[in-house]
Amino acid sequence: MLRLRSLLLLAIFCGPAITQIPPTNFSFPDCATGLLKSNAVCDTTKDAATRAKAVIAQFTVDELIANTDSLSPGVPRLGLPSYEWWSEALHGVAGSPGVQFASSGNFSSATSFPQPINLGSAFDDPLVKDVATVISTEARAFNNFGRAGLDYFTPNINPFKDPRWGRGQETPGEDPYHISQYVYSLIDGLQGGIDPQPYIKVIADCKHYAAYDMENWEGNIRTSFDAQVNLQDLSEYYLPPFQSCVRDAKVSSVMCSYNSVNGVPSCANSYLLQTILRDHWGFNDERWVTSDCDAVDNIFSTHHFTSTYAEAVADALKAGTDIDCGTAYSSHLPDAYNQSLIDRSDLEKALIRQYTSLVRLGYFDPPSIQPYRQLDWSDINVPNAQKLAYQSALESLVLLKNDGVLPFKTTIKKLAIIGPWANATTQMQGNYQGIAPFLVSPLQGAINAGYQATYVEGTGISNTATSGFAAAVSAAQAADAVIFAGGIDNTVEHEAGDRDTIVWPGNQLDLVNALEAIGKPIVVLQFGGGQVDDSALKESQTVNAILWAGYPGQSGGTAIFDVLSGKVSPAGRLSITQYPSAYTDQVAMTDMKLRSSASNPGRTYKWYQGTPIFEFGHGLHFTDFNVNWQRTPPSQYNIQSLIARAHGHGPLDLASLDTFDITVKNIGKVSSDYVALLFVNGTAGPAPHPNKQLVSYTRLHQITEGGSKSGSLAVTLGSIARADTAGNMWIHSGSYQLNVDVGSGLLSHRFELVGKSTQITTWPQPPT
Repeated sequence: MLRLRSLLLLAIFCGPAITQIPPTNFSFPDCATGLLKSNAVCDTTKDAATRAKAVIAQFTVDELIANTDSLSPGVPRLGLPSYEWWSEALHGVAGSPGVQFASSGNFSSATSFPQPINLGSAFDDPLVKDVATVISTEARAFNNFGRAGLDYFTPNINPFKDPRWGRGQETPGEDPYHISQYVYSLIDGLQGGIDPQPYIKVIADCKHYAAYDMENWEGNIRTSFDAQVNLQDLSEYYLPPFQSCVRDAKVSSVMCSYNSVNGVPSCANSYLLQTILRDHWGFNDERWVTSDCDAVDNIFSTHHFTSTYAEAVADALKAGTDIDCGTAYSSHLPDAYNQSLIDRSDLEKALIRQYTSLVRLGYFDPPSIQPYRQLDWSDINVPNAQKLAYQSALESLVLLKNDGVLPFKTTIKKLAIIGPWANATTQMQGNYQGIAPFLVSPLQGAINAGYQATYVEGTGISNTATSGFAAAVSAAQAADAVIFAGGIDNTVEHEAGDRDTIVWPGNQLDLVNALEAIGKPIVVLQFGGGQVDDSALKESQTVNAILWAGYPGQSGGTAIFDVLSGKVSPAGRLSITQYPSAYTDQVAMTDMKLRSSASNPGRTYKWYQGTPIFEFGHGLHFTDFNVNWQRTPPSQYNIQSLIARAHGHGPLDLASLDTFDITVKNIGKVSSDYVALLFVNGTAGPAPHPNKQLVSYTRLHQITEGGSKSGSLAVTLGSIARADTAGNMWIHSGSYQLNVDVGSGLLSHRFELVGKSTQITTWPQPPT
């Protein structure tokens, strides 16, 4: 059971309102005239670890234990102030124990970007970095005035493999290669570079490690669930985003998850936290692990992994969980210490990691030498941030269906805006949200675009009553066109709750049917992070278009109607698969396997054996494109030559296969972005073979009518490799085909990998 503090935050992250939490007093140590001035922690000529060790050496055992919780009291006798490690910034600075919004005036809001599921659908990694850079700038400004911490429990990079998952909106999508590229750019923007010197901007936290993608499904609860994951899937699917985050982007913290993995709770799992994280990926002692909130407590209370709380906290600390987001450590580590289950060195190791990161943040250094310490309210929601929030919403919109009704002709002037999302404001943000400076609803977006708009809700998200239908039909009869804005929201998908079904909830489709009978053009705006089965809408001859909008943030309404009116063309792509509703009857959420079986139709576009309603990567445009190779790619690559060329230049999985240069020509009549998705498929290596897998992508911007732009699609050895049953990655000799775009593709190329199939990575094996 979640503790009170976690329940309070659950209300924030799942609901539209921001609950005010008793303030945390953020202040900086005084290294100029304070008690610490003679301690080496204040000596800027020394390295970060040396400085941290100097101050931790002065802690008593009781002080060490007290500071293992996320709300750390500091050590007043040494001049160390308290510090709250738990701040949030998923898609903007967000309400959390460490973040305090003012009731008005300065620091009363922060830029509210679209949810990660939207950003993932943009397939624009430079945009992701730009968004993260704004978020970290605003986070630093909040911190400088005591309103936020310096570390943020973001991003969520668990692949969104099951459409029922309540937290899929927090992730960029289902594909591990895509998430790996996304998170690299995100950490670059949040932390101020890749392992930046001399200061980290803010500390990011990659979560939830590992194999976490279920909240509460048919009585299977995340805090007691044991995810049974084979090494092949662990290496190939669940962990590549974390490898990218930790090994490549050098994230400064990682969060261990609520669930167990193969019988061991994640926060007590030395195989995950030491063998893979630190030994294999190089997560060094300048970086720390936090538990998810109350996950340390759950080791004993819900997983029943140990006989006592003392054993549970000792297991977690010794496995490598440095911070307990909760109070289990401070409550039970004294018993563990007195029973000799831990010693002082175990406590010091955890605290040194924490304080080394604070040194790297400039926590102990003069503000005058730190540019980040100069940021203030004037750096929040600046015009560039507003433009970026709009641009990211715009790029994320995915046109699922269009029979030609979009963009609206100039004869369309009067709109009926109907449905439970039609006048959405805070709904537009999704969960883990802050207070936005403004929110443009779909209704307001229509008005701002110059339409005469009539709003009728008609029905709610999950309503079954039809009392609002008549007013909706009446409004539609008086309009030139009908916009139905519906889907799902945080009342249906949320933390601690999964869906049982992926059908449209309530009677929303019944209302759409009633509107169809009127005979006016109908456009459906589909909101929500998880997909719903659109088959009825897709097949209907009287539903003219479907636009997926997700959770588009503060400027969502503006972006939506700029697309509907034709001011801008849509170019987003689905970053998840839209399955038929029967999918949820074919596989249990608890089944972690990716490959198909008698009880599993296969997961994600790579392994699903059925026919999706809309496939991963689907997205229509208002124009057409031709794609050609700038030069014909080779028809053959020698595996041994590729590997020989890569040796000595970093991990082999990051080594280059080739870069495929393309030219994209707009052969239609309107300017548009184009997202080039490069997939590979083939019969090389052991069966079963994936349907295909994404190996590269790029977004080309504003290709004018009749114009062309060039793009480069870099493919690594790791992106075409496959894992064996032990998790080792192999490059297999045999036949392959490249395809640009989904369906039959716009461009293809066949090639052979010749030579001996070769293992390019060795996956660490768990203890027997």
